[in-house]
Amino acid sequence: MRTLDIGEATKPLAEYANIVTSGPVIITSRGKALMALINLEHTDLESLSLSTNPDFMEIVNRSRERHSKEGGISGEEMRRRLGLSGEL
Repeated sequence: MRTLDIGEATKPLAEYANIVTSGPVIITSRGKALMALINLEHTDLESLSLSTNPDFMEIVNRSRERHSKEGGISGEEMRRRLGLSGEL
């Protein structure tokens, strides 16, 4: 992963598109992450949209906290409860 201060990001966007094939480029401002340039070759737009949606991420974080505090059930138990048999 490469980090680049926004003041130094002076190349044409097309050049950065070639760089992200080897990993994300994090654009910073005063040492703080501002944005990321990433390769989306194997990513669908729905996944990208959800991963950057604050409401969805809050649901994920609440679920993780609950699982951490209360535990969860195995995949096998979930399949049993849903009436599914064998492997999916």
